[in-house]
Amino acid sequence: MTTLYLCHPASLDHATPHGHPERPDRIRAIEHALEDERFSALVREQAPRADLDVAALAHPRAYVEAIAEAAPREGLVAIDSDTVMSPGTLEAVLRSLGAAVQAVDEVMEGKVANAFAAMRPPGHHAERTQAMGFCFFNQAAVAARHAQKRHGAERVALVDWDVHHGNGSQDIFWSDASVLYCSTHQMPLYPGTGATSERGDHDTIVNVPLRPGDDGERFREAFEHGILPRVEAFRPDLIVISAGFDAHWRDPLANLRLTEADFAWATRSLMEIADRHAKGRIVSVLEGGYDLDGLSKSVAAHVEALMGR
Repeated sequence: MTTLYLCHPASLDHATPHGHPERPDRIRAIEHALEDERFSALVREQAPRADLDVAALAHPRAYVEAIAEAAPREGLVAIDSDTVMSPGTLEAVLRSLGAAVQAVDEVMEGKVANAFAAMRPPGHHAERTQAMGFCFFNQAAVAARHAQKRHGAERVALVDWDVHHGNGSQDIFWSDASVLYCSTHQMPLYPGTGATSERGDHDTIVNVPLRPGDDGERFREAFEHGILPRVEAFRPDLIVISAGFDAHWRDPLANLRLTEADFAWATRSLMEIADRHAKGRIVSVLEGGYDLDGLSKSVAAHVEALMGR
C-alpha cells in the first residue's frame, strides 16, 4: 500500500513565544521518527505553496485577505491570546494548505492509496471568520472542499480525534449535508464546544465527547458505537482525518489516557470503511500533539497503519 508523506521546512519558520506548546520541535520530532527504516517505502514530497484562493474554499475572501495582511515583517503579532503570527507564519500556512490539496489530488487521482500531511500550524479551530487555538486556516476543511470542487466527491467524511473539539470544522460544515463531521474529544476542555446536542442543520455533525481520565478502551467504545457507524452509513467518497495526537496520555494540555496503539486502531478502522465505500481513499492532516515523545510515537503508529502494517 503506497502512502504519501508531505512536509516542508517552512513549518519550522512559524515562530511562537518561548514556552508555547505549538512549536517547531513538533515537526522535528515527527521527521526524526519517520526516518526509521520501516518507513523507507513512504513516498516523500515537499508541500507546494498554495494560493490564497485555496483558503477561500473554506473561508470568506475578506477574512483570508485580513489574515494575509496581518502577517508581520518582524516580531510577533497576537491574533488572540494563544494564536500568534511571525514573519514565517504565512508561508507555513500556505504550505500547509498546499500539502492538504496535494494530498487530495494524489489520493483522488489514484497515484497513492492514502496520504499524511505533517505541517504546522494546525487548522481545526479556525472557524469561517475567526483564527483561534493556534489555527489560522482550516486545512482539513479545505481538503474536503477541494475534493468536492476539483474531483467531484459528493460526500466527504471528516473525522477528528484531536483531544480538543474542532469547533472550526463544525462551524464551516454546520449547514452542509455533503460533509459529515465526526469528533471525539475531551469535555470539558477548550474550546468549550462539542456537546452531543450539537448536530448541525442536517444531522451531519456527530460529537462523542469523552471525560477527563478516559482511556483507550473508552475511546474505542466511543469510536465503535458513536462514529464508525455514522461514517459507514454516510458512504463517503473520501475520508479526511484531523489527526491530533494530544489525547495521548503524555500530553500536557489534556487529561485523556490514549496510547499510540489506540491511534493505529482508529486509523485501521477508518481504512476498512474507506476500502468499502471510498476506494481506500484517506487524507490525514496533522492537528495537535504537544508532548514530543507521545507525538512522535503516535504519528509513527498512525503512518504504519496507513502503510498497511
